[in-house]
Amino acid sequence: MLIVSCLADNLFKTLSVFLLKFIIFVSMKTLTLHLPDNLDLDKRELVMLLASKLYEQGKLSLGQAAELAGLTKPTFAELLNNYGVSIFNFPSSDLSSDVSNA
Repeated sequence: MLIVSCLADNLFKTLSVFLLKFIIFVSMKTLTLHLPDNLDLDKRELVMLLASKLYEQGKLSLGQAAELAGLTKPTFAELLNNYGVSIFNFPSSDLSSDVSNA
């Protein structure tokens, strides 16, 4: 009986993760761009540009942006500097208030 219970728990967890990923996938938008042939960007770099800009603007979290770029969070964080984006994504006014509150 214990084995059946463990199997059922594992099946439920696996199914829950699958459904969550399916819901996230279904809720994503598709974007089609027509770029000039002379623009020297491959798909991966274009997606990284978009993900880093959306992260910089605060529209995506680090994890969401990394997922969009198809990277792990640490890898995405390392590459942000290549796109002129700081991993410390908060307004300078927050830093001032943090210093005054310390």
